[in-house]
Amino acid sequence: MFTALKPDGPLKDVSNSPKPPIRLLFIEDSENDVLLLLQRFRNAGYAPIYRQVASEVDMRNALEQERWDLILCDHNLPGFSAQAALRLTQELALDLPFIIVSGVMQEDDAIAAMRAGAHDYLSKNKLDRLVPAVERELREVCNRLEKRFAEQTLRQSEARLRALTDNIPGVVFQMGYSTDGMLGFQYLSEAATMLFGISAEELTGSSAGWMTWLLDDDLPGFVDAAALSADNLSTLNWEGRIQLPTGEQKWINLRSSPRLSEANEVVWEGVMWNITHSKRVEADLRESRSQLAALSNHLQRIKEDERERIARDVHDVLGGTLVAMKFEMSLLESKLESDPIQARDRTRNVGRMVDDAIATVGRVTRELRPGILKDFGLAAAIESQGEDFAQRTGIACNILCTDHDLDPDYDTALAFFRVFQEALTNVSKHARATAVNVRLMQEGDEVVLEIADNGCGLGVSDLQKPRSFGLRGIRERLSSLGGRLDLSPVEPSGMRLILHSPLRPAHAEEHPNDNWSHPR
Repeated sequence: MFTALKPDGPLKDVSNSPKPPIRLLFIEDSENDVLLLLQRFRNAGYAPIYRQVASEVDMRNALEQERWDLILCDHNLPGFSAQAALRLTQELALDLPFIIVSGVMQEDDAIAAMRAGAHDYLSKNKLDRLVPAVERELREVCNRLEKRFAEQTLRQSEARLRALTDNIPGVVFQMGYSTDGMLGFQYLSEAATMLFGISAEELTGSSAGWMTWLLDDDLPGFVDAAALSADNLSTLNWEGRIQLPTGEQKWINLRSSPRLSEANEVVWEGVMWNITHSKRVEADLRESRSQLAALSNHLQRIKEDERERIARDVHDVLGGTLVAMKFEMSLLESKLESDPIQARDRTRNVGRMVDDAIATVGRVTRELRPGILKDFGLAAAIESQGEDFAQRTGIACNILCTDHDLDPDYDTALAFFRVFQEALTNVSKHARATAVNVRLMQEGDEVVLEIADNGCGLGVSDLQKPRSFGLRGIRERLSSLGGRLDLSPVEPSGMRLILHSPLRPAHAEEHPNDNWSHPR
């Protein structure tokens, strides 16, 4: 039997408080029984909206087409039963109070129905419990709905929090004291795996074993900072080093805010960052500044030493030569008439002294400003400097310039010439070499200068000396041009320096005194 959906009569509220409409689905073959039940709801102040069905097909249609607040089901209908109706409700996954109202029902059947999922069982002969039972079940439905909504909201919040924390570069954490008085993590985001190399699950819990990773020098500072933060409920901001089980050492920065939990225990929540890279950059920057300061001082001393050397050359060599020339001229004047042969000897001595003075002036001038570099190019300047070096020191200097048309820009050529001077000076001072082999060539868009000696070479400790300014200055000069310096040993003994630099550095500007192209 099926009846259309319809409201039932005027509202009667014996409690003088309006109640919301209630939508009732009756699974019942007796219309009189339906009217009897409706009267109970009217007397309680409800205005029911209802439908009556008596078969599985009609019940399915009613459940699929309309929303209901309650199902009231007879125990046994012709061709349909309460158990079948209950299974259909569960199949459709509907959270509706399902109450069996029957005239005759055995106790075993009632118990079986309740176990199957029915919410209550009432006898048609005793309906005093009908409205209270319905209201109780409606409240339970509301409670279950609120609980599901709260659980869904919580899951969404947790998902948003997890998505947020998993995409933060730092490790989001919650931390508190464990039973042994140490600080352990109660929550860690997935970034913990990247920082510690161990999953967040393994580090979460009461265990505070991670504190054993703190270096001995840094552990007391962390413990004191945490204690002060706990006492004052002030921000904990600490950085220090940890050594992971793998042996890797890292710097971390831990920043968190404390609060009191429901158990009146201090809990910290915050973010932990891996600051290893920034610490290394900071250390490198400090070291670089220290090296630059030392290099600057060294260059200043070099400048003063160079001035002293030039002054000594001018005073001792050129000045001495001029004094000797004056002395010889006086003697020559006195011998012009009395001893012509001796006068000629004195004249030749004066000539030699003039040659020496000219050579000294030329050498000093070339070292101060290599005019040959500008007039004839880098290859000619390298050859000339090598010849001067060989004559002055007695060390053989074999030079091979594979391309005399090599034409780097002026800054590059000057840098290579100065580095060549510095390299030869180092060879004469430290290498104890008897020969130097030099090659100047072009490789692609680069100019390459190779300087190799057969001396004692350089050890690793020599390269790491804090005051090894020669090589450091060479590297800095080449680096400014976008070039590099390669060092390698020579077998059986000696050292090879290879200078690389672009012919035209990207940042090079035209030299103020150039068009400097030299004649071919």
